[in-house]
Amino acid sequence: MEVTTRMPACDDQGYLLDPADWSEDLARELARQEAIELTEPHWLAIRYMREFFAEHQVIPDVRFVMRHLGERCGGSRNLVFELFPFGYVKQACRIAGMRKPRSWSTG
Repeated sequence: MEVTTRMPACDDQGYLLDPADWSEDLARELARQEAIELTEPHWLAIRYMREFFAEHQVIPDVRFVMRHLGERCGGSRNLVFELFPFGYVKQACRIAGMRKPRSWSTG
């Protein structure tokens, strides 16, 4: 059975205009569009990003996500880039339902 996910309002690059419109079903659809199958480490990163945003009202810097994944998954410090190979901003932020960062120079 295929679940259809309603796409909320997005900017011209596919970032949510309102992060409150995000859902896990939407994340799965956005990941599918990026040819990413979400695994537990992906969800650890996404949920951390969502919690950080909810608490601070800013998108977490990639360093914080890297540290979070390192503490929970061990292994490579670059795990976030292995999970989201086209970049933190392009894939991780978009799938996690963040607005596009205004002045981000990496990812």
